[in-house]
Amino acid sequence: MSETPLQHLFHPANADDYAAAIRSGLAHLTSELAAVTRPVTGAAPAQAAAAVAAVDLDQPLGDADAALDELRRLWLRDAVWFHVPTYAAHLNCPVVIPALVAELFLSAVNSSLDTFDQSVGATFMERQLIGWTANRIGFGARADGVFTSGGSQTNLQALFLARSRGQERGVALGAMRILASQDAHFSVQKSARILGLGEEAVISVPSDRRRRMDPTAFERALTGCLARGERPIAVVATAGTTDFGAIDPLRQIADLARTYDAWLHVDAAYGGGLLVARRRAHLLAGIELADSVTIDYHKTFFQPVSSSALIVRDGATLAPATWHADYLNPVESTNPDQVGKSLQTTRRFDALKLWLTLRVMGPDLVGAYVDDVIDLTEAVHDELLGVEDLEIAAPPQLSTLVLRHAPAGLTEAETGALNLAIRAELYSRGEAMVAATKVDGRQFLKLTLLNPMATREDILGIVERIRKVGTALLGHGALVATGGAR
Repeated sequence: MSETPLQHLFHPANADDYAAAIRSGLAHLTSELAAVTRPVTGAAPAQAAAAVAAVDLDQPLGDADAALDELRRLWLRDAVWFHVPTYAAHLNCPVVIPALVAELFLSAVNSSLDTFDQSVGATFMERQLIGWTANRIGFGARADGVFTSGGSQTNLQALFLARSRGQERGVALGAMRILASQDAHFSVQKSARILGLGEEAVISVPSDRRRRMDPTAFERALTGCLARGERPIAVVATAGTTDFGAIDPLRQIADLARTYDAWLHVDAAYGGGLLVARRRAHLLAGIELADSVTIDYHKTFFQPVSSSALIVRDGATLAPATWHADYLNPVESTNPDQVGKSLQTTRRFDALKLWLTLRVMGPDLVGAYVDDVIDLTEAVHDELLGVEDLEIAAPPQLSTLVLRHAPAGLTEAETGALNLAIRAELYSRGEAMVAATKVDGRQFLKLTLLNPMATREDILGIVERIRKVGTALLGHGALVATGGAR
């Protein structure tokens, strides 16, 4: 028997120690949570870095409570809390409690979802959730898919499948082109680079006034490809762009993609929650025509990171990801495996989070949360129309508002600098968090609303803070046109 202490390993003999550690950790977490009143403290990068750098990882504290106290100082004290209604920056959602319970089990048991003999029932629970999602999309019995780490990886795998299809049809890599709207996620270009096609293989299609892919411009881009001797191997339609929540005209894009024999991928990382939204599921009409779909459950299904999936209309198209290893999934094995569908090998049982959520809450309640945050966004937008010193970039389509403080008399450069300074000031105060983006080269702020607990007053309060901070900065002469503070 080893003389090495084994009390820290998860084992029935250590069950009491495990339970005590969980209780202690939960007490620290709930104590910290109870004290949270702001989304962030405003800690600067240098401050956070210095605190972490001072830790000597070769010298253990030897006590769980001491380690948790240190954890509070290094992370929790200055963490960004997405449940606070004045957090309105990125596509981060507050998470539902059943999914947190699932995290306890999936981490402790530590199943790996690559093969049946590492997961048993978990294999089929993931498969059933894939089938459930595919059914919601409108795919038939041949559909399949796999859970992934997030939308970027899901988009990468979808485009890998499209590239493989192009290769099977004899298309040279240098001639392959991917078409996506100008507002599509950056992972499309990044995936093209990883796949050896280069960013230049992605053709950016102009958007219309509602920030959706323009079908006329799309068809023009397709014919342009052929005229140059290029082949459109894939089209990425977005169902919920990051900045505007715009949903491309899926049916029109699908018809053109089919005409030009291009793989159609729908990136519904953001808009996927509409699949369970009773009042707005129709916004995804046409998604059933896709060859593949990205769904991020950790956005509009209110799941903890990470929880995403690639869903394909025909499971046979996943074949390019398959590889057989004698020590893992040999050809002669009759056991089901998921590694043959995935770019990953070891994978967490992230599907358990969605499983428990559906079994406790049901899809209708999740969908009601989605409808609620979109209702909130529309109500706030309508209230802000006509406010003289606010410029709204476009009407919302899901749950984002792109706007900026635009007092009269400022140049474009001064307005951009002012809004960047407003964002920085709000963060440093810890009062609210908003994101920044550019629209046609002009600087804007963005409010992303994914908190069903937030109220109209909460969000209007953020906008009022934006205006007040902007007015104060101008009054103090704190800005120069180049975008920095004096």
